[in-house]
Amino acid sequence: MDDEVLGCGGAIVRHVRAGDQVVVCLVANRAYGHRYDSELIAREKRACHKAREILGYHEAIFLDLPDEQLDRSQMEVIIPLEEVVNQVKPDIVYLPHRGDLNQDHRAVFNAGLVACRPLGGHRVECVRVYEVPSSTDQVPGANSWPFFPNFYVELGEVLELKLSALGCYEVESRPYPHPRSPEGLRAYAQKRGMEAGLKTAEAFMILRDIWPN
Repeated sequence: MDDEVLGCGGAIVRHVRAGDQVVVCLVANRAYGHRYDSELIAREKRACHKAREILGYHEAIFLDLPDEQLDRSQMEVIIPLEEVVNQVKPDIVYLPHRGDLNQDHRAVFNAGLVACRPLGGHRVECVRVYEVPSSTDQVPGANSWPFFPNFYVELGEVLELKLSALGCYEVESRPYPHPRSPEGLRAYAQKRGMEAGLKTAEAFMILRDIWPN
């Protein structure tokens, strides 16, 4: 919860406005100080629903897997993700980046690729990878899997909705210069926008894209 806003909140709004059915899968509950607190998790879910109302997407699916432990067993992540893919039957899937500092992001990426394999149950046409400010950007320069975007979503006025959705996550938001601040997200959007000749944008890596029949 909150990565959907940080990584692809603008793209979510663009999809919704284009008439697409958008479902967000929240894989893990958050651990606070490496401990679980049911009241804090419930508060985080309420924040997620408030952010969903702002972004306008249609459904949030909570897998309720344990935060900070997703890398223990890939099958414990693959199986529920496969069920979501076969239930929702998405054309486009957004995954966290393989080279993120966050081990849970890496685990979800690996499990997500398996769940979205083209010869599995439902064939996903397009797989895109997003960046998470404060995670993707914190990896040392020697990282074997750098984030090299090749797809940009123009934000424009949608950026303000993304910032408002981030505000729902009061506990996870930080003051500037932290990347999870309104000013930090705006700076990210401006930087990615300049790369594509736009004022503001979100950046993604396309891993697979199939021209539909």
